[in-house]
Amino acid sequence: MTPAKRTPRIIAALDVEKRIDAISLVADLRGKVKLFKVGSRLFTAEGPGMIAEINDAGGAVFLDLKFHDIPATVEGAVRAACGLHIFMLTIHTAGGSDMMKAAADEAAAFASRSGFARPKLVGVTVLTSMCADDLAEASGYSGSVEDLVLKRAELAKKAGLDGSVAAVNEAGRIREALGDGFTIVTPGIRPAGSAAGDQKRIATPRDAIEAGSDYLVIGRPIYQAESPGRAADAILAEMGDSVR
Repeated sequence: MTPAKRTPRIIAALDVEKRIDAISLVADLRGKVKLFKVGSRLFTAEGPGMIAEINDAGGAVFLDLKFHDIPATVEGAVRAACGLHIFMLTIHTAGGSDMMKAAADEAAAFASRSGFARPKLVGVTVLTSMCADDLAEASGYSGSVEDLVLKRAELAKKAGLDGSVAAVNEAGRIREALGDGFTIVTPGIRPAGSAAGDQKRIATPRDAIEAGSDYLVIGRPIYQAESPGRAADAILAEMGDSVR
């Protein structure tokens, strides 16, 4: 079954190390993109205050720190992240069902205690920089990347997570298996003609739409562009919709 076309939203990756560069990108993308990824690079350099500044500037934050530790530690990390009033965060599914359930339970408890909206929790399955050979080298796993991604996405849903992070060639299988209510975040997005960089499982925005992705994480094609605003406009035009 072919996945139904959806209207995905762009998440602009702020993969920079200086506050001034991040805030400049948020300003350049005003009115074009509302969601911004803060990953380990920017968060380590600038800390939680960066999230407050993005929120104050009218953006919303996808906190991509891929929490992966014992359940109690991840539970505490999720509690702290929720207090930053983020839109969405990542949990690494390799940490197992108990860890993911602890994260989901804490997010729900935070919302109940505070009255603030619960952030979306999405499970990282297999990094888009990895292929089957990399998995075999790192873990001894000998199956296909697609099978492992689907297995981990299924575990994420069972544990109470809202969705998963998956490359476009896995998104269709996840959508078919787990349904329309399961959120799919697709990184490794490259507009037609862009270089792959260090990503091994990439796709164009149109590919991701066809596969049924909900959110497209786009980094270098925007933040390395001479004009990030014009780059975002071109990507939106390629997607064929005025999505934000």
